[in-house]
Amino acid sequence: MSDFEKLINRFKDKINNAHNSLELDKIRSEIFGKSGLINTEFKKLGSLSPDDKKKIASEINNAKQELTKLFNQKSTGLQDTEIDEQLKKEKDDVTLPEKDFSIGKIHPVSQVIDEISSIFSEIGFSVEEGPDVESEYYNFTALNTPENHPAKDMHDTFYIEENMKTLLRTHTSPVQVRTMLKGKPPFKIIAPGRTYRSDSDQTHTPMFHQLEGLHIDKNITMGHLKGCLNYFIKEFFEINKIKMRFRPSHFPFTEPSAEVDIGYRIENNKIIIGEGDKWLEILGCGMVHPNVLKNSKVDPNKYQGFAFGIGIDRLAMLKYGINDLRSFFECDYRWLNYYGFDPLDVPTNYRGLSK
Repeated sequence: MSDFEKLINRFKDKINNAHNSLELDKIRSEIFGKSGLINTEFKKLGSLSPDDKKKIASEINNAKQELTKLFNQKSTGLQDTEIDEQLKKEKDDVTLPEKDFSIGKIHPVSQVIDEISSIFSEIGFSVEEGPDVESEYYNFTALNTPENHPAKDMHDTFYIEENMKTLLRTHTSPVQVRTMLKGKPPFKIIAPGRTYRSDSDQTHTPMFHQLEGLHIDKNITMGHLKGCLNYFIKEFFEINKIKMRFRPSHFPFTEPSAEVDIGYRIENNKIIIGEGDKWLEILGCGMVHPNVLKNSKVDPNKYQGFAFGIGIDRLAMLKYGINDLRSFFECDYRWLNYYGFDPLDVPTNYRGLSK
């Protein structure tokens, strides 16, 4: 039995032996929290071979599903028991008005991050993180951004110091540089997180969420990039076929670069993804620029690969029919109650919680 299996069995015993809801909630944090067992195991995937990544990622997802089901069953049982014990001790006054109560919901952004991470983990990607407060070097220079690039202007970037050396990151791309500098190729990672730009309208907010993808190895081509994104889009939107095109573009950190468009049509005022004669841009991508590899201490003569950037909030808007990005951050409980996800639903597959 592997160490991971021993850990899973240990947590199963802890769940089964929990005496009350408070104790069970602490166990939930140990398993599913940001620094819990599941996230920790996913982060270890970066040091494994591609074959091992796929195998271990599947084992982690299966364990996550199994522990979630066991946790929910135990939680329901404890709640029923605690209510019964409370009723035995208390006398109910039926003339009192009922108490107000509310059930929390998982935010659509958190839900989509979980869905995307699950999909990419199945094809060998591990999850990496980086700081929100970033240096100018990692955010721009190391990513081959010219000194006079418009993105460096004050009206686009939130600088923390007057010397413009410290800032709120404008994308999660610095994570790819940090990951390559602390390890050795091959690399196969995704980096979801918050990003910041000075912009605000119906489709832009000063803070938003982005996911960076990176795959560096020998003999990686645009064909691998297309296959990866084709698989992801079909899995995320839960469709069997996708109409997709790569449109030439320019990014300082990739060469060649492309915008990815997917086909869609409008039916009964709804967007139908995957078919139709209309095109919708959903992400940017390309082959990692040799200068970025050099700045990350990776030999561009031996290694090459692709990178892509996905707007998490906009994917959530597309999949779940949300038409104003600003509503994600308005803290309106009525909105969250409608678009949010029930945290107690048992997942039917590795895609995460069902709505």
